[in-house]
Amino acid sequence: MTDQTPIAPLSVRQGFMTEPGLGAGNFLDHALAANPNRAVPFVYSHHNDHRGQVVLRGHSLTDLAALRDRYATWYHANGVRPGEPVGVVVAEGLEPLLHFLALTALGAIPAMVNDAMRTDVMAGYLEHVGVVGVVADDTTRLQLAYRNAPRARPRFIALAAEVRAHDAASGSLPDEYPYRHEPDDVVALIHSSGTTGTPKSTILGHRSFWDGKQPRMVRFPAEPYDRLMSLMPHTHAGGLSYFLTAVLLGLPTVIMSDWRRAAVEPVMEVFQPTMVASFPRTFVELATGELPVKGAAKVHSWFNTGDSAHFGHIRRLVQLGERPAGLIRSWLLPRGEAAGEPLPGSQFVDGLGSSEMGMALFGQVTSPETPRSDRCVGKAQDAVVKAAVLDENGNELPDGTVGLLGVITPSRTPGYWNDPRLTGSFELNGYWLTGDVARRDAEGNFYHLDRTVDVIDTLAGPVYSLPVEEVLIADCADLVQDCSVVGVPGPEGQVPVAVVRPQAEAAGVGAEEVRDQANKALADAGLATLAAVILARTEQDYPLGPTGKVLKRELRTRHAALFAG
Repeated sequence: MTDQTPIAPLSVRQGFMTEPGLGAGNFLDHALAANPNRAVPFVYSHHNDHRGQVVLRGHSLTDLAALRDRYATWYHANGVRPGEPVGVVVAEGLEPLLHFLALTALGAIPAMVNDAMRTDVMAGYLEHVGVVGVVADDTTRLQLAYRNAPRARPRFIALAAEVRAHDAASGSLPDEYPYRHEPDDVVALIHSSGTTGTPKSTILGHRSFWDGKQPRMVRFPAEPYDRLMSLMPHTHAGGLSYFLTAVLLGLPTVIMSDWRRAAVEPVMEVFQPTMVASFPRTFVELATGELPVKGAAKVHSWFNTGDSAHFGHIRRLVQLGERPAGLIRSWLLPRGEAAGEPLPGSQFVDGLGSSEMGMALFGQVTSPETPRSDRCVGKAQDAVVKAAVLDENGNELPDGTVGLLGVITPSRTPGYWNDPRLTGSFELNGYWLTGDVARRDAEGNFYHLDRTVDVIDTLAGPVYSLPVEEVLIADCADLVQDCSVVGVPGPEGQVPVAVVRPQAEAAGVGAEEVRDQANKALADAGLATLAAVILARTEQDYPLGPTGKVLKRELRTRHAALFAG
């Protein structure tokens, strides 16, 4: 890595906050025009050499622009025009982001698809979107899928390798390039994780996806020593959000192509990040077993989004790394200055957000000194005009009452692609329903209790799965590495059961022993107890979706007959 700083001067970052034309469709061009360090590498891809050693390759703003333009030349030569959706099915890492940059520079709409999605689901999703073409690392699966539905076949299905090998000199770009976006232009389609069924196609708007991120230009840690490791799926809004932030800040960032600990830890040891951004999936692995002390030696902040993380994992991670004595508390508070001796340990910023919200709209900071507060996701952030817990008619409920979480914010999605009815189902009395069940306390802190589709309706009343999981992971840590609580039919209505991934040292333990310990801890916490525990001893026993989220709907189906007879 170079000794030159690629970070944009503070005056440049402050200018981005009020730039009227800046948005999710043109942030690279604004960074190129304003950052005097545009030729300094700052975005890193990674691979292993023939000896298995990690090799980092840096890319500057000018490098990113050259790659983008080459890809855009290929897309333009293949007839892609403004407003047309194009499927991008390439492996995680920097590649999907380059395709995003190329397509948005043409005014087209990248439909980003996680390549782990099941082929039949993928083909159905792309047909629903109405893509004019698809670029994929492996086209064989899609070719076979479209053979059975020729009318749905797009104009082209091309290998991503063909785009990478394209000779830009052999083609041309439009006269108006890069494309000039209007505030309401669609810049990307992002699919949901599919944890509750068929993936939804969330629209990202040019302006709305940038709204709310402006304070990060001065609040997000971007000191000369800062380095970010992005473990997000980069076909997801979370990965795109961190990439947008890193490009505008000029923040040294390694874009990971694999979220599993076996791949992540060696890169951590070479890159020595001060910040790590991920979905909970990687944090679970990093917090399990021997802690990654060497790789996390410089980490001062962990950023989580998507599903909320569990305290049982958080409390182990914040033991790692070190914090400057005056460390700003990430993007939650105004910028501060580092001073004095470093403090041991790090901070964990747990952000509740989604593609539909446009960013993490709630955030809770946990450090080694922070008292435990199960399921607290903190207060609503600056981007939120109003957040409330609502009843089914959209009326605001009093503090302490459980209801539907709703937000009013300019960062929210314009809706779901080709599905106004679905969009309308998430709009209530001026709020956007996040799909979560929550409560608020008198201090304005919100507590995330469950997804609406995962609430377990027992004869004794609703049981919320997330607080139950919290207790199992934190208070039964000697037995439970991770778990997922779902409702299944019992002799008299729904009952809660836990699918548990046991700790390695508890491999010989039985399900009854785990249930007994779990139910004692749950009873002590005043929560509903479990009807059963199912031990997940293989990866197949604990199914994950394309983004690494547990597929609770599949667990419910698998174990629906658990109490039959």
